[in-house]
Amino acid sequence: MCNLCAHSVKFILAHESAPTLRFVALQSPAGARLMREFGFSPEDAKTFVLVAGGRSYVKSDAAIRVAGYLRGIWRGLAAVRILPRPVRDWAYDIVARNRYRWFGRTESCMVPTPELRARFIQE
Repeated sequence: MCNLCAHSVKFILAHESAPTLRFVALQSPAGARLMREFGFSPEDAKTFVLVAGGRSYVKSDAAIRVAGYLRGIWRGLAAVRILPRPVRDWAYDIVARNRYRWFGRTESCMVPTPELRARFIQE
């Protein structure tokens, strides 16, 4: 229900170099199951998580890894990894803490089109 999250998913779908990534709302039953599987509390679903290669990445590490899936200049966003993780995560936390104020909320999550439905993990 976070506009930043919804727009991020749309951005990734539009700029992915190949249709590789799949998405799940952390608040959904499937998201909660994955959270538990990777050692996170489903009640604390407040961060961006990427699961790749059997490992989980959170916050700025997740965002940097996702940038590697993008095409063109957007792939260059991964260069942020030269900054120390505490600095990256500090900036991430500021955006996360203010996401509703800066980007707003919606009443419901994005509903994928029939063509994109397979890219979203359902229960």
